Amino acid sequence: MRDRLRDILEVRTRRPDAIAERAGQRLRRASLLGGDDQLFIIAADHPARGALRVGDRPMAMADRAELLERLCVALARPGVDGVLGTADIVEDLLLLGALDEKVVIGSMNRGGLAGTVFEIDDRFTGYDAASIAQMGLDGGKMLLRIDPGDPATAATMQACARAVSELAARGLMAMVEPFISHRTCGRVRNDLSADAVIRSITVASGLGTTSAYTWLKIPVVEDMERVLAASTLPALLLGGEVSADQDAAFGRWRKALAFPSVRGLVVGRALLFPPDDDVAAAVDTAVGLLRG
Repeated sequence: MRDRLRDILEVRTRRPDAIAERAGQRLRRASLLGGDDQLFIIAADHPARGALRVGDRPMAMADRAELLERLCVALARPGVDGVLGTADIVEDLLLLGALDEKVVIGSMNRGGLAGTVFEIDDRFTGYDAASIAQMGLDGGKMLLRIDPGDPATAATMQACARAVSELAARGLMAMVEPFISHRTCGRVRNDLSADAVIRSITVASGLGTTSAYTWLKIPVVEDMERVLAASTLPALLLGGEVSADQDAAFGRWRKALAFPSVRGLVVGRALLFPPDDDVAAAVDTAVGLLRG
């Protein structure tokens, strides 16, 4: 992979226009969903928010060559539909030829940097709806953390509502990842109680001038039947943090995938950096839960 990074750097240095050319040449899928009406997406937008930690490794996602290698392994596994990433990652993967016939979702708001005093102010510093359409991507993802004690939440909600409307006007998926969040001991923590997740879902479902193209990206928590009853929008399960007990995590995903409104998985670090570092095996197991 490090040899191939030289080729990426050569393009970026001498022929940056080739990135848009590659995007225009990319073979696209006919539809978001496959034949089984499910979607399996690998998430890789963490680094742009300064979130590089995986488990007990604080800088695990800091080495771009290693991250790209793991992404290419994951994307090549049978049953993996696509990737969610910021422009830099998506463009690297384009130049590596890893995105043909894949669903590609552009990450839009990465301004709420991890560990900062302005973390809840999730400004749109990545893709916008126009650039997602121009690059031939399939949709945009946005993070909506609702902190009742932080007035910056209002601006983020307004920006997310605008993004939902602008994506829908272009017939593109708007993937909204909502949380109720609180700052505790200087750090932003997401409330993963069922009631909090339900409340966040009801807010996210009402964003924008239409919900016709809105999908939800939600965590797997207790009482998922009640959680999923909060909206008629299709839901994708959030993989979450790396767990030392990966079998237990897979078990929770399996149970949640049984609900009809759940249409797939969006998983990043948990599969790209599994405890045993076997990316292919972790991805295959997760695909088996979804496709099996």
